[in-house]
Amino acid sequence: MSQDHSLNPETMPNEPEKATLEGKNKFLGLWFFLGGETVLFASLFGTYLALRNSAADGPTSEELFGLGLVFLMTILLLTSSLTSVYAMYHMKNNNFKKMQVWLGITALLGIAFLTCEIYEFTHYITEYGFTFRSSAFGSAFYTLVGFHGGHVTFGLFWLIGLMIRNAKRGLNLYNAPKFNTFSLYWHFIDVVWVFIFTVVYLMGKVG
Repeated sequence: MSQDHSLNPETMPNEPEKATLEGKNKFLGLWFFLGGETVLFASLFGTYLALRNSAADGPTSEELFGLGLVFLMTILLLTSSLTSVYAMYHMKNNNFKKMQVWLGITALLGIAFLTCEIYEFTHYITEYGFTFRSSAFGSAFYTLVGFHGGHVTFGLFWLIGLMIRNAKRGLNLYNAPKFNTFSLYWHFIDVVWVFIFTVVYLMGKVG
């Protein structure tokens, strides 16, 4: 006999994302994954700090970075973290439609962030000739910031896939853990961006 994973207001648990063993395993597994990602990003940050002054004859961080665009990107990504919190709030209250709305807003903010980042990279390349091969600084910069951008891209595909796949299914004990693990992952890449904003852009601009 198949198990009924559907939710309704009378039987909904307080934490639907952890109500099943599978949900608990997904939650635990994500933290192991994020632990590995933390070590990887820490290595990239260390490499960048070691090479950020190795600009050779190319442009330096003081010449390149404009904080206006980066500040906008930061607002977009941090706001997307807030909207994902709203989505999880509605998930816990068994309001699937509102959860989908806030997740949709999260996706739009993430796409806007990526658009700004692509514009930023294009500007550096066309206006300054600053590429991955320009210097050790260039290699470290594009590796760290681009790697984070790749994580944002992966998160967006993950989110959009979840929304499309479950659009007609509604919320249940099978997919609630999936939405929750995405939200935790999204918070992680937002926190990483805060460090990038501080270590790469602010330190790069003010020395």
